[in-house]
Amino acid sequence: MSAADENIVVTDVMPPRAFDQACRMVVDYLADSVPLGAWAVTRVAAGRQTVLVAHDREYGIEPGVGNYWTEAMCRTMVTGETPRVVPDVGTRPELTGPRESAAALDFEIGAYVGTPIVQPDGALFGTLLGLNKEPMEPGFVEHEGLLDLLSSLLSSVLEADTASVESARELERAVSEAETDQLTGLLNRRGWTRWLEREEERFRRFGDPACVVMMDLDGLKQVNDTEGHDAGDRYLQRTAETLRRATRHGDPLARLGGDEFAVVATVGPDDAGPLVARLQAVLDAAGTPCSVGVAPVGVATGFSEAVSEADAAMYSDKRARKGAEARS
Repeated sequence: MSAADENIVVTDVMPPRAFDQACRMVVDYLADSVPLGAWAVTRVAAGRQTVLVAHDREYGIEPGVGNYWTEAMCRTMVTGETPRVVPDVGTRPELTGPRESAAALDFEIGAYVGTPIVQPDGALFGTLLGLNKEPMEPGFVEHEGLLDLLSSLLSSVLEADTASVESARELERAVSEAETDQLTGLLNRRGWTRWLEREEERFRRFGDPACVVMMDLDGLKQVNDTEGHDAGDRYLQRTAETLRRATRHGDPLARLGGDEFAVVATVGPDDAGPLVARLQAVLDAAGTPCSVGVAPVGVATGFSEAVSEADAAMYSDKRARKGAEARS
């Protein structure tokens, strides 16, 4: 073995570089060393708290489940209204509302621990939390230092992983001509498919809020038939420019072929309806009306299911619009 080989770290002891791997190691460690009914890492975004990774013994908690942030015990911890470690939640009046909301779902909480995970800019990313059905002894608060240490480590891994992902995304945005629709400058079907494949693992890792939006122009065929294909090309270009202005920079926007467009919008499920209404309004104003379908992306189900659901919703919207037009 050479001197260089002696300095290579074996795989088994390599530290995790990906945030989801670090989360799994932390919750598994806590489940063994500080046994509770459940340990989890959650993401807080778009008004919801969603589980990313869990080690559960009592509750049935799985990745993708969640609740509204306003009803979460972690909210009072983050705002400083309650401590990070609460051996008996029944002693804290501030937790009465969240505790009763959980109990209504047959989700009894006797003890709670939580600590924030922060993004590089200091904003809240999510929480590391533990729950137990029965209260714990008062001495349980001694674990607070360990929890703070582990959440700080997760925040550091998050910062490094986020920086790595953003660097990779910047390179990927310089897409090749083979992935670009030459008429509109948007991603083509190949580029769209490759983007979904690349982002699938990243989305599951960070749990960012996202919705898939599928769109189909209502009037392209008529324009082609009555005004010619040059007019149809201008129609498509006007649609693309309208969508660019109406969507966030960085959200992938694609022309999948013909009169079909798609985007992954970084919004949560509660904002999906308003998003569809806004897109249809700006497209109507541009003279390029469109049938639209939307579906949220789930941590457990990923992009493929969201694409299928959004596509089905878009065709349902198209049938409804044609029916309304026929009746008018």
